[in-house]
Amino acid sequence: MQFLDFEKPLEDLYTQVNKLKEMSSKNKVDVSNGIRELESTIEKTRSQIYEHLTPWQRVQLSRHPDRPYTLYYIEKIFTNFIELYGDRQVKDDKAMVGGMAELEGMPVMVLGQQKGINTKMRQMRNFGMANPEGYRKALRLMKMAEKFNRPVITFIDTPGAYPGLEAEERGQAEAIARNLFEMVTLKVPVVCVIIGEGASGGALGIGVGDKVAMLENTWYSVISPESCSSILWRSWNFKEKAAEQLKLTSRDMSGFGLVDDVIPEPLGGAHTDHEKMAGTLKEYLISTIETLTPLTPETRVNQRIEKLSKMGFYDEVEC
Repeated sequence: MQFLDFEKPLEDLYTQVNKLKEMSSKNKVDVSNGIRELESTIEKTRSQIYEHLTPWQRVQLSRHPDRPYTLYYIEKIFTNFIELYGDRQVKDDKAMVGGMAELEGMPVMVLGQQKGINTKMRQMRNFGMANPEGYRKALRLMKMAEKFNRPVITFIDTPGAYPGLEAEERGQAEAIARNLFEMVTLKVPVVCVIIGEGASGGALGIGVGDKVAMLENTWYSVISPESCSSILWRSWNFKEKAAEQLKLTSRDMSGFGLVDDVIPEPLGGAHTDHEKMAGTLKEYLISTIETLTPLTPETRVNQRIEKLSKMGFYDEVEC
């Protein structure tokens, strides 16, 4: 198990449990009562820690290396997944994955960013930062879903779209802007779920839908806390303050009306119980699509436009 800095009390307790188990195995001594007491203490400590998480701590949880990524959810939630490749213009972007699948027998199109589960895979997946061809591949799959009347499900987990020179040369901004325009008018149901990091235009490029949801310990913002800190204070040392000021947590986003739903995670985060998290997410997707399917395409498009038009607020001041 990997522990974050604010989980140090849990790490110490787990170390004690492991020592007792080792002692029991080596000396054939019954220490089951001691283990049970420590496990009870672990649960109480975990509840106390996670009851009052700061925004920065939720950012840390969203980046936990053991957290499930897009391909895991695809494997556990869907059946008969057939991955589709390429944007038919440049190449296949490994940071963006997607294809046709079935959700409880219902044909759907599922896609999302994939970060990679180890160092080698993260390099291949470009740490989940898609190039323009990734967003064009996503759009190609969404238009295909529209053609065959399949609901679209997107999983968002990216530190941002790739900012390299070659990405800009191939039209990164245009590719994201085109996706925003096209997703508003898709005739099929579109459900977007932020499963980890939701940073900037990289998240928006596959984040316009009838329903946009966030897992409990995720974040959604125009900029990461580190980048915000480096711009405002010329240092990353103020990232905790930046995270608080950005109001980027699922609770904040829901309060602002920028996302529709917050999906609860297991106590301790999604990485502590992958199966339970996948089951919760599956139930949400099924119920949401069942709600959206009876609506006419025109109704769905109008509701999207109305929802987007209401976002944000301002005050008028007389001079």
